[in-house]
Formats: sequence, C-alpha cells, structure tokens
Amino acid sequence: MDPRLIDTIADRLKKARTVLLATHVFPDGDALGSQLALSNVLESLGKKVVCYGEEPVSHLYDFLPGCDRIDLARPEPGQFDCAVALDCGDAERMGHAMASILAIHPLIVIDHHKGNDGFGDLNWVDQTRAATGEMVYDLAMAMGAEISYETAYCLYAAIVTDTGSFKYSSTTAETFRVVRELVNRGVKPAEVAGHLFDNFTVNRLHLLQEVLATLEIFMDGKVAVIHVSQEMYDRTGTTQTDTENFINYPRSLIPVKVAVFIKANSKGGLSVSLRSKGSDCDVTRVAHRFGGGGHRNAAGCRFQEKSIQQVRDMLVEELRPLVDGTCVEQV
Repeated sequence: MDPRLIDTIADRLKKARTVLLATHVFPDGDALGSQLALSNVLESLGKKVVCYGEEPVSHLYDFLPGCDRIDLARPEPGQFDCAVALDCGDAERMGHAMASILAIHPLIVIDHHKGNDGFGDLNWVDQTRAATGEMVYDLAMAMGAEISYETAYCLYAAIVTDTGSFKYSSTTAETFRVVRELVNRGVKPAEVAGHLFDNFTVNRLHLLQEVLATLEIFMDGKVAVIHVSQEMYDRTGTTQTDTENFINYPRSLIPVKVAVFIKANSKGGLSVSLRSKGSDCDVTRVAHRFGGGGHRNAAGCRFQEKSIQQVRDMLVEELRPLVDGTCVEQV
C-alpha cells in the first residue's frame, strides 16, 4: 500500500465536520466493530458522526460498546461532508442506502477483501490485512487519536471475529501487533470470546441441529455442504443472523478442503459462504464466477431464483477443479 494513501485519508477525515459511517448489510463482527470503533475515534477528534445500519444490530453483537447508536434512518447526502464505507467489497453490499451513500463526497472505502471493485473516491484496500479492524487501528494512529477502552474493545472483537479466533491463515504478526496494543488498553480476551462464541440460545441450538442434518459430502470428502431454508428458520424461531459460525462445523472435518453453506436470506434469495483450508484452494475464484468476492479462504456470493439444490450442484461443479488441483490460475 502507498503510505501516502493513509495520510491522505487521515487528512480528509480531520478536515471533515460531519461523517457518515456505513458497512455491509448483515454486518459481522469485523464490520460492526470497525464502524463503532472509527465512530469513537472521530468523535474524540470533535467530529459529528452517524453510524448507518440497514437493520438492527444482531443479538450476537449487542454486547459491543455503542451498538445502540446504529441509526436505521436512510442517510440524506446533504447532511454529510464525508462518508466511510467499512469492510465492504462492493457498493451493492451497502444495501438500500447505496445510492445515498455514493452521493456523499469524498466517499472513503476501507476494506481488506480481495474482490473489492474499487468504488469510492479514496479506496484503501489491503488484502494482506486479516481484518478491517486492523486497518482502523492504523488509521487512528495516523490521525493521532487516542484509543479508548471502548474503541479497543470493538477493534479486538472485529479482529478476533474475522480471524476465526486467530486460526485462519490471514492471521499475521501484524495482527498480533495490533491485538497486543488493544489488550494493553484493558481488553480481556476471555470476556470477548465468551460474548462471541458462548452465545447460543435454545432456538439457535435447535437450528444448528437441523442445519447439521443437511450435511452432504462430495469428492471423496474434500467438499462439505450444509444449508438452511426459510422453513427451518420458521420452525426454530430464528433468522439468518443465528447461523453465524455454523460453517466452521463442516470446515472442521479432517479431509475437507472447502466447506459450503447455502442460506435462505430475507430477500427471498440465497446467500452462500465458502471457507477453505490452507493456501491450496482460493475460494474467491469460485465466488467471482457468481458475482461475489472475499478472501482466499473466506468468500461468498448470492443467488436469486435458484433452489438450494441447483445452487449446490453449480458450486460443487465449480469447486471440482479447484479441490482436485486441475484448476488453472487465471492471469
């Protein structure tokens, strides 16, 4: 990354008076933690900040300090002199407010997804970073801001979420450098882990039971597929947000190279999560073929007007050359 870019972004934010912070729909821990942390940083510098969200914060993340400040009202472009899109690989991921957010200038994009399509006026994408939370920490340092306990807490949650508790291959020495500083500011790793991973309701456990019953294995155990339908949500009294981390179960199987999770979503379509192990299988290559994106080991895409079985068959076919080593690298 050009070191001048982070300085330019820091300078633009210092000059701004009113800033909109947005992220992708159904935000995960990295997206929401980065949004809340940057909000704290900017407010400490005297900025007026609005954190936009398309939907209320999931109960999985309602422990994050400041999560009650997420504003569901669609932003009016004329109210802001700067906007930041966090952890968002493409503009459409911003949801219903996309047009309003794109109308705010400058629009700064801070992201670490390989498939980022380069939208925005200032686009800081660093694929080597394990989480957007890492990048927000460095931006705060570039702005000369203090990292409060609440900010450190949100950033730690962001990083531990997107690294799978530091077990994904994206975890680097840089990750631990940032995390060390956050823990030094009072964050207790065991407390955050308890909120993130010991958070099942009975309904969510029943949903997991149904989802695991859908497990299918392909290619001599190299590909594992699970799915969740709207009927399963209805039976268990759950929603898509309750499926967080379910994909880790098929991924944990010894022979599996790629795990696939096909999920019914609130828009009547299907969302797909892809997870791979190690460096052999770059699942973004499959996600890109269906208009998605992500990282080498974690990617996703969406489908409309397809059945779960149709999507499963399409993905398995695309994954076949990837997991058996016959996929040719595209230049």
